[in-house]
Amino acid sequence: MEVTLTVILIGVIIFCAHLFSAIYSRTKIPDVLFLFLIGLLIGPILGLVQPAHFGAVGRVFTTITLIMILFESGIGISLRGIRKSLKGLLSLTILNFIVSVIVVGGLVFLFTRLGLIQSLMVGAILGGTSSAIVIPIIDQLDMLEDSKRILIFESIINDVLCIVFTFSLLQAYNLGEIKIGLMTLKIIATFIIAAAFGVLGALAWSAILNRIRNLENSTFTTLAFIFIVYGIVELLGFSGAIAALVFGFTISNVSKIKFSMFRYSNRLETTELDSRERGFFSEISFLLKTFFFIYIGISIQLSGIGLLVFGLLLTIAIYAIRIPVVSLTIPRGTPIKDATLFSVIIPKGLAAAVLASVPLQQGVVGGEVIQNLTYAVVLLSIIMTSVLIFLVDKTKLAEVYQALLGKFNKSMSANAH
Repeated sequence: MEVTLTVILIGVIIFCAHLFSAIYSRTKIPDVLFLFLIGLLIGPILGLVQPAHFGAVGRVFTTITLIMILFESGIGISLRGIRKSLKGLLSLTILNFIVSVIVVGGLVFLFTRLGLIQSLMVGAILGGTSSAIVIPIIDQLDMLEDSKRILIFESIINDVLCIVFTFSLLQAYNLGEIKIGLMTLKIIATFIIAAAFGVLGALAWSAILNRIRNLENSTFTTLAFIFIVYGIVELLGFSGAIAALVFGFTISNVSKIKFSMFRYSNRLETTELDSRERGFFSEISFLLKTFFFIYIGISIQLSGIGLLVFGLLLTIAIYAIRIPVVSLTIPRGTPIKDATLFSVIIPKGLAAAVLASVPLQQGVVGGEVIQNLTYAVVLLSIIMTSVLIFLVDKTKLAEVYQALLGKFNKSMSANAH
């Protein structure tokens, strides 16, 4: 009976996911919020399902979902677009992360009993945005493709920054000193090596893709190869997420990129994904995304009212500092509507939730506070992002944001009229 009810529930959820997408088209309320609230309801609120019920399968599922979302996002990025977005991307990502770490870390240090390094850990964990949440949200929004690309790459780079800085601060906690140079080298190595694996993996697969298509039921083999590339990069200690994204980007732009190894070879002929394969990957991504956000809702751990209130204060601070950061770094010519969405799409997610438990596992003093505080901000930031997207589209809150953005960037204010 339990298995039968579970199968029925899965079918209902899939139909609801499509319904939520339709609701978004009318109300601009992201379907992510509804899926997240379902998980929150059946998980921490009613206690019907717990993360422990999924065991190791839960972590495997979230990893596969992340790979799929990043790969599909890479497919949609053009070579010309990445060149146009690079400058604005780097300035926004770096400044937002640094300011977030300083502000959040400073507030935690002032209002809790955590030490300086532990407080900076909280800042590093919450310094980025979640690619697994940002990408599905902006796919539904009416924004310039350049703007979407910046938000996608910002969220992915942020995941890496959060991971590297958190573990570097853990090392600093054990050693009693912070090594900025070592952190910087780790970040650069992570990006370069992971991207190289993504490019080489995509070129290798592109060279044999036509032969693979002759096999029966071969569409899944592309995903299988991406999983292998991701796993190898992770085992080597670099970012599999970046490798998956770059793999998708390379295999969708391979005909526009000139590589000498293919130019002088008659045997090696590169091939891009066709429309059937792209449609298939899109369907798989939608299905995985549906259950991923329910799982995230189930996994959130609600703490005491005191930490929830302080978590709300931190969340408000994160959204407040985002406004001047966006104003100072946004590329010229960006529509004021896109700039407003840049200011509100900063949810925390999977990376923050996973990193939150690391200090406690490593025996850091105050590790439980770090974990519970992070969970509170993850929960509140997802809700706040979804609500703010709706409000800036349907109410006069957009005018408030535009006025605030204009105070820091006069040219942006002029573009609003």
